[in-house]
Amino acid sequence: MDAAVYQPFASLALALVVGVLIGLERERSAPGTEEHNVRSFMGGARTHPLVALSGALSAMLSQGGGGMVLLLSMGGMLAFLVVSYADDVKRGVDRGLTSEVAVLVTFLLGALCTMPNVVEPLERRALLVASAAVVTTVLLALKPVLHGFIQKATEQDVYATVKFLLVAVVVLPLLPNQTYDPWQVLNPYQIGLMVVLIAGIGFVGYVGTRVLGPGRGMGLTGLVGGLVSSTAVTFSAAARARQDPGAVGGAALACILASTVMTVRVMVEVAVVNLELLKTVAVPLCAMTVGGLGAAAWFYRESTKETTQANMVFANPFELGSALKFGGLFALILVVTKAATENLGEAGIYAAGALAGVTDVDAITLTMAKLAKDGLDPFVASTTIMLGVGSNTLVKGGVALVMGGRLLGRRVLGAFGVELVLAAVGLLVVRLV
Repeated sequence: MDAAVYQPFASLALALVVGVLIGLERERSAPGTEEHNVRSFMGGARTHPLVALSGALSAMLSQGGGGMVLLLSMGGMLAFLVVSYADDVKRGVDRGLTSEVAVLVTFLLGALCTMPNVVEPLERRALLVASAAVVTTVLLALKPVLHGFIQKATEQDVYATVKFLLVAVVVLPLLPNQTYDPWQVLNPYQIGLMVVLIAGIGFVGYVGTRVLGPGRGMGLTGLVGGLVSSTAVTFSAAARARQDPGAVGGAALACILASTVMTVRVMVEVAVVNLELLKTVAVPLCAMTVGGLGAAAWFYRESTKETTQANMVFANPFELGSALKFGGLFALILVVTKAATENLGEAGIYAAGALAGVTDVDAITLTMAKLAKDGLDPFVASTTIMLGVGSNTLVKGGVALVMGGRLLGRRVLGAFGVELVLAAVGLLVVRLV
C-alpha cells in the first residue's frame, strides 16, 4: 500500500504526542488551586493534546475550504484565551501570559503537523514540529532557572551580552573575507571569527558560573570557571589558600580542574578551525587531560566542607576592549609566526608558541590551527600548541606558588609536572607513529 495513505494518521499521531509533551509539563508546574488569588489552570495532559488535535484537524479541513476553518478555529481559541485572561484580571489574579501562549503554540504546532506545502517532505516537517515542541517544553520547564539567572544578572551583564550578539550577528558577517597584507595571513573575517569563538566559549562558562553560583564548591568553580579563564581560577584559588590554610586541598583541586578544562577547550578550538589537526594534537592533550583528572581525583579527598564556600568572582568575559585586544594579539601572532617560519624555520615557530602561551593559549592555538590548514606541518603546529599550553601551565603553577604559598605551590606544580610529562610522551608517540 502507498505510504501516502498513512501520512494523515502519522501527522495526527505527531500532533497528539506534541500536545502530551507540552501538557505534561504544564500539569506538572500547575499551581495549587486552593490558594487565593492563584492563577487559573490552563490545561494539562488532556487539554493540550486536544488543543493540538484541534489544530491538526482544522488544518486538514481547511485544505478544501481556503483556510477559513483554520482561521475560525484559531479565532475561537484566541477568544477563549482572552476571556479566561480577562476573568483572571477581573478577579485580581497575579499572572503572566505564559499559559495562554503555551496553548496557542500547541494549537499552531498541531496545525503545522497536517498542513501541506509549508514544510516538505513529511519527515522534515515532523522534525521541525518535534524540535519546536521540545524547545517549548524546555523553556517552560526552565522557568525557575531562567528567573534565577535574570535576578543574578547585572546591568553590565546585559550590556556585555548585547555587545557580544552585536559583534557575532551584525559585525562579523560584514567583515571582508580576504587578506590585505603581503604575508597573506591577515583576514578580517577570520580574525573576527576567532574573536567570536573565544568570546562564545568564555560566555558559556560565565553563564554556567552565574547559574550554578560560585559558592557550590571550589571544585565545581574550577570546573566551570576553566571555560572562562583557568588563570583567573588559579589567582582566585591561590588567594583563597593564602587566606585560609585549611582550603589548600580545595584550592589545588580548583586549579587542576580549571587547567584540565583548558586542555579540553583547546581541543574544541582546534576541532572547530581544523578538524584534521585534532587527530595529531589530541594525543598529547588527551594524555594531559587524563593526568589532570587523576590529580583532581587525588586532591578531591583533601577538599573539605569548609572549602566549599570559596567565593570566586568572574567578570563577564566579553567586553569590546578585551575582544579587540584578543583580535590584535591573534593578528600579531599570525604575522610573527609567518615571519618566524620564513626566516627561522621550526625553531622560530616553537619560540613564538612558548612566548605566546605565557599570556594566552587561545591565540596561539587558533593561529596554529589556521596555519596547519594552510599547509604548515601538522606535527610542527601540534608541538607549537603544546609549547603554548606548557608555558601557560607553568605560569599558573608559578602563580599558585607565589600567591598561594609553598604548600599549594608544591601540590599544583607536582600535578602540572605529571601532566606535562604525559603530554611530552604523547607528542613522542605522535612523532614515532
